[in-house]
Amino acid sequence: MSKNGPLALAFNALVIAFMLAPLVVVCVVAFTPENTLTLPTTEFSLRWFRAVFEHSDFMQSFWNSLWLALASATIATLLAVPAGMAITRYAFPGRDFLNALFLSPLIIPHLVLGVALLRMFALVGGTGSFGFLIFAHALIVTPYTLRLVVAALVGFDRSAEQAALSLGASQATVFRRITLPMILPGVTGGWLLAFINSFDEVTMSIFVTSPSTVTLPVRMYMYATESIDPLMAAVSALMVAVTAVAMIVLDRLYGLDRVLVGGHK
Repeated sequence: MSKNGPLALAFNALVIAFMLAPLVVVCVVAFTPENTLTLPTTEFSLRWFRAVFEHSDFMQSFWNSLWLALASATIATLLAVPAGMAITRYAFPGRDFLNALFLSPLIIPHLVLGVALLRMFALVGGTGSFGFLIFAHALIVTPYTLRLVVAALVGFDRSAEQAALSLGASQATVFRRITLPMILPGVTGGWLLAFINSFDEVTMSIFVTSPSTVTLPVRMYMYATESIDPLMAAVSALMVAVTAVAMIVLDRLYGLDRVLVGGHK
């Protein structure tokens, strides 16, 4: 394998620095003791982090986003696993249509989805319902889970399954003891991507949330339209930290190469 030359390494370093610079700036600004967004700062303070935890609206929105992301990611995974197995293992009329239907939220703008779901919820009397909000988020995050599940199932060696079936194991036992453990990295990665996308979703959520179900990104958007202070930077820094911890834990458990690209540790 040829090694990258100095020019390629310098270019890669510049790209990485360009991508990380906004995150670094936001995280540094979050530690300012000033009342405005100040950089550079003369000293560091946890003042704005304490303000986040003392702000009841932000804490309520955080819990809304957390439970919403957990529920929608789980529902998306429960839908994506059987759908992925059907799409990759069986030939039946409408298979391509089913695949396109599950992946369609990736190409439809979330603004359009938000307006359409708002209208539908108004017609069925579901406006402001947390259950309907979960349905809306599960709709837009299912494609992320499905794509990784399908990637895990493509080229799947079924010899172990066939051996178990020939020895008298039931289909349910084969799935539980053989199939699911072998595709678990893809399922876990899909669940994580669904969780992150649900937690960060703002465009569609603006249309379908109510005052009692406002999510954290929507709360941040509403706050930013009224005030500009380091509180937003502190919330953003906490979200970056939570995401980083989640990725580190996933890497330690399964390895990000296995989860995201299907490699082996």
